[in-house]
Amino acid sequence: MKNISDETIMGKVVAVCISEKKGIQKRDVGARKLIEHFGMEGDAHAGKWHRQVSLLARESADIMRGKGLNIKDGDFGENIVTEGIELKSLPIGTVLKIGDGIFIRVTQIGKQCHDRCAIYYKAGDCIMPREGIFAEILTGGTIKVGDEIAILERDTALQV
Repeated sequence: MKNISDETIMGKVVAVCISEKKGIQKRDVGARKLIEHFGMEGDAHAGKWHRQVSLLARESADIMRGKGLNIKDGDFGENIVTEGIELKSLPIGTVLKIGDGIFIRVTQIGKQCHDRCAIYYKAGDCIMPREGIFAEILTGGTIKVGDEIAILERDTALQV
């Protein structure tokens, strides 16, 4: 695996997940529209704020699976499950290019959970506070399983 100082690190989207309510597991829908400056169409967390979508590396979830948890993509409330990128090591401000022209910017690493939600009770732990990241949608489009992800340098000027 390359490190962040390299020009581009390629990963891929392995699940695209939504939920209509906050605090519950999301389900994999395979593809969904990302709406510029808003979030994922049909997802309860979409809105005009800094956490428009959440991302979690499959490798992070696999750690929990290795502890015996029977979990699916979306069970930690993540919108986008990736493979091949150590998301939690990306600096805030990093721009990701997904597929043919979706650009998102990392706005937060991890989060503070105030209440133990359905996710915590199902899994016995929640890795989103430690390993999940959040982003805003700079340029929308349809995201789908199999899309490649390129990491651009922090604060890259977009030439869209």
